Amino acid sequence: MTTAFRTKLNKLYNKLLKMAGIVENTIQLSVEGLRTLNPSIAEKVIKDDDIVDNLEHELEVECLSLLATQQPLAKDLRLVGATLKVITDLERIADHAVDISETTLSLQDQKLIKPLIDIPRMAEHAVQMLHEAVSALIDEDLELARKVIDDDDFLDDLNTQIFHELLIIMMSEPRTIGQSMQLLMVSMYLERIGDHATNVAEWVYYIVEGKKPKK
Repeated sequence: MTTAFRTKLNKLYNKLLKMAGIVENTIQLSVEGLRTLNPSIAEKVIKDDDIVDNLEHELEVECLSLLATQQPLAKDLRLVGATLKVITDLERIADHAVDISETTLSLQDQKLIKPLIDIPRMAEHAVQMLHEAVSALIDEDLELARKVIDDDDFLDDLNTQIFHELLIIMMSEPRTIGQSMQLLMVSMYLERIGDHATNVAEWVYYIVEGKKPKK
């Protein structure tokens, strides 16, 4: 890796970390907005999505510039290619935070059918997974990447638990079906966020070893 390539890569990673930090915050805010049915928080998440979209575009341009001007080979080429994929995963995570916030806006005039406990737990775990996945990418840390991949099972289990709990509520109180279905979708959005964090972790394996890990 040349000095020029390393300098440009460090600049790229700094902006990637900025984007990841904003995305982590949007996950937390979107679920806090839902938990409190606060439309102001939901509207902020939706508005801030433009920041994420702009960073995605800037990072894509910088990645393509690296490919064109530095002409990286082997591992360096995998690194830039994987970063392009990670940028897309981050943008899609932010989109799911927007989806959750739109749910908040649709429910703001209602009372929640139950206090939200497991959905905030899912959000907290998803944020941790994303943070660790990006750290693993920057440090090329396969052990941390494997931890993220394994931790996705916890989100899957919580998603299943929420489904069963809401199903029981819907069966006992049919009037709750509409809101229950929306909360189920929120749980699914968070489960998908975990999948995107797992994708980021899998790209670490691709960078270091040239192939994705076995499940």
